[in-house]
Amino acid sequence: MDIRMPRLDGLEATRRILEARPASRVLMLTTFDLDEYVFDALRAGASGFLLKDVPPEQLVAGIRAVASGEALLAPTVTRRLIETFVRAGTRPLPLPQLDDLTEREREVLALIARGMSNAEIAQELVVSGTTVKTHVARVLSKLGVRDRVQAVVLAYEAGVVTPGG
Repeated sequence: MDIRMPRLDGLEATRRILEARPASRVLMLTTFDLDEYVFDALRAGASGFLLKDVPPEQLVAGIRAVASGEALLAPTVTRRLIETFVRAGTRPLPLPQLDDLTEREREVLALIARGMSNAEIAQELVVSGTTVKTHVARVLSKLGVRDRVQAVVLAYEAGVVTPGG
């Protein structure tokens, strides 16, 4: 999905698609490398955000990742997203869903927010990959988010993790 399109912009199209079919996955692919578009795309429910100058093999890998339920952000976007949180010094937003997480699920959420893969989380917590998948699925479900990107944004906004911490 592109950000700017004739008649209906990609953000509104994403909202409508996900409203009609919540299990859908949307990857934003655009030339517009602006923070406001990234934030708006994630709020609209996009599972990924790539720039059109991405090499073809990375685009294919990104499409596959998003289609399989993973989340994806262009490296420059990830860096700026974290820098924005650092500069803003925002106070954590209250998030009642966090109370529903077990201590282990909170740990898993924090590790997801640090950018760790399931395999890395399994190694860190000394558990199986299957156990991590179960924890990740429960975290996403309890938080009411579609994918890891939305969970990461929520973790930073709620103060579960802090940039650089």
